[in-house]
Amino acid sequence: MEKIISMTKSKVLYENWFKIPDKIRFLIIGGVNACISYIIFILAALLIGDKYYQICAALQWIISSFFSFTNQKMFVFRTKGNWIREYLKCCTTWLISYLLNALILEVLVKDCNLNVYIAQILSIFSVSVLTYVLFKYFAFRVKKAN
Repeated sequence: MEKIISMTKSKVLYENWFKIPDKIRFLIIGGVNACISYIIFILAALLIGDKYYQICAALQWIISSFFSFTNQKMFVFRTKGNWIREYLKCCTTWLISYLLNALILEVLVKDCNLNVYIAQILSIFSVSVLTYVLFKYFAFRVKKAN
C-alpha cells in the first residue's frame, strides 16, 4: 500500500512540475546540468592541467551531453519517443554551443586575462540562451497537428 501511495505522490509531483513554464524548467534543469558540466571541467583541469583548458572544455561537453539530453527530454520538453533523432539534433545543438563556448573561453582567457575557471563559468552561462532556443525550436520541436 505504501508503495502505491509513494508512486501516486511521485506522479502528482511529476505532473505539477510540468505546470511550471518551460523556460523556468529549462533554467532549473539547465542550472543542474551546468553545475555537473562545470564539475567535469574542473576534474578534467585537475587531471590533465588547466593549461589544456580547451581539451578540458571539449571533454566537459562530450561527457555531460548524455546527462543533459536525458534531463532536457524528460524534465523540460517532455517529448515522447524519437530518442535517436532527438539525440542527434541535440548533438548538433551542442556542437554549435561548444564552438561558441570555446570561442568565448578563448577570448576571455587570452584577451581579457581571466582565470580559466571564471572564464568557463561565464562561457557556459553565455551560451545558455542560444542552447534553449535551439533545443525548443530544433532538437525537441514537436510538430503540431493540422
